[in-house]
Amino acid sequence: MKKLQYKIEINAPAEKVYNTMLGINNIETYQQWTAVFNPSSTYKGNWEKGSKILFIGTDENGNTGGMVSEIAENIPNKFVSIRHCGVLQGEKEITEGPEVDKWAGGLENYSFEEINGVTIVSVETDTIEEYVNYFDEHWPKALEKLKEIVE
Repeated sequence: MKKLQYKIEINAPAEKVYNTMLGINNIETYQQWTAVFNPSSTYKGNWEKGSKILFIGTDENGNTGGMVSEIAENIPNKFVSIRHCGVLQGEKEITEGPEVDKWAGGLENYSFEEINGVTIVSVETDTIEEYVNYFDEHWPKALEKLKEIVE
């Protein structure tokens, strides 16, 4: 897997950025910025360390799918680490096999560093080669959308 990194400065305290990014107070804030990746993007679960969380969306044919993940770490307003464990196809969680083996154990990390009321959000994500261009195009747009929502 390849490790990709993206950063943005947001003119708001880390607590507000963290809560908005994860949809802590209102899941719609999460759905707004992740709509850049998929207009139906949402999650089921919570952000507590050790808990399972499903990242869900609907494809162009109306099929539900996504990622089965675990919150590897969550230090509120500082750091969140998501470990991807499998894929979701409809209601079925698939956690082994060739499709999963490409992603299994991959991490998606969000860091929040506040300096004088400005928060630097850093995203570090593991991905497979076929998604590098997709993420390089979409992550910067998603972070700009997050900035727009927060500010």
